[in-house]
Amino acid sequence: MAEITAALVKELRERTGEGMMDCKKALTKAGGDIEKAIDDMRASGAIKAAKKAGNIAAEGAIAIKGDGKAAVILEVNSQTDFLALQDDFKAFVAASVEKAFADKLTDAAPLIAAQEPAREALVAKVGENVNIRRLARIEGDVVGAYLHGNKIGVVVALKGGNEELAKDVAMHVAATNPEFLLPSQVSAEAIEREKGVFLTLNEDKIKGKPAEIVEKMVGGRISKFLAEASLVEQAFVKNPEVTVGALVKKEGAEIVSFTYFKVGDGIEKPVDNFAEEVAAQVAASKQ
Repeated sequence: MAEITAALVKELRERTGEGMMDCKKALTKAGGDIEKAIDDMRASGAIKAAKKAGNIAAEGAIAIKGDGKAAVILEVNSQTDFLALQDDFKAFVAASVEKAFADKLTDAAPLIAAQEPAREALVAKVGENVNIRRLARIEGDVVGAYLHGNKIGVVVALKGGNEELAKDVAMHVAATNPEFLLPSQVSAEAIEREKGVFLTLNEDKIKGKPAEIVEKMVGGRISKFLAEASLVEQAFVKNPEVTVGALVKKEGAEIVSFTYFKVGDGIEKPVDNFAEEVAAQVAASKQ
């Protein structure tokens, strides 16, 4: 019997839209076999017509609640972008982020548990899977945020400055999605990987050149890479004449952290093949 892990329960929950306890029971009964658990749940009527991988919730919305000193950023997923624009879904997201902020939650697990009855009621009403996926709470001297529609959200914490400055930096992060805050935070592995890519792509250009020239070329590329990858070295989107670091420093502030959420990041979305779907429906109609 396979171990019934939290990750396995979460996957079954995402694929069926059922509650955590029901998913755990189904997996236990199926000996940890997720496909058998789905078949058993379908056979018992617990889920009606979900394809085995068709209930993956990879759309949805990002929500942020803050007061200038703290903020919560939350991702709630739906199966379709259409549902993410509907009032019932928006109300669930709003209630969830309000609760997360009021209760000072730093992890999604207690919010998922508290909102499970409301989530199940929403799923039953709309016929589509909905999941609270993740949240983060950010606190600091100054905390500002930016939402790009409902798909990308950023929270920035500053030491000094003001909320408007933090919002400007958050908007920049939403546009560029930097990997790191400072050049010093870029790992040696990332730098070596970039060196390898540069040498491979420029093999013809460096062939036959003296080692010191090649070293200077590589050094120039790495300097550019560090500037591209680290927030403080990037040209500010609203004024490319200054870097983000220089902008913040001019205001007597320092960036402490940034948190970037994008809907569906890291979720493998099912690939729909319309022709195959139609063929399957035609075949089924002939049986």
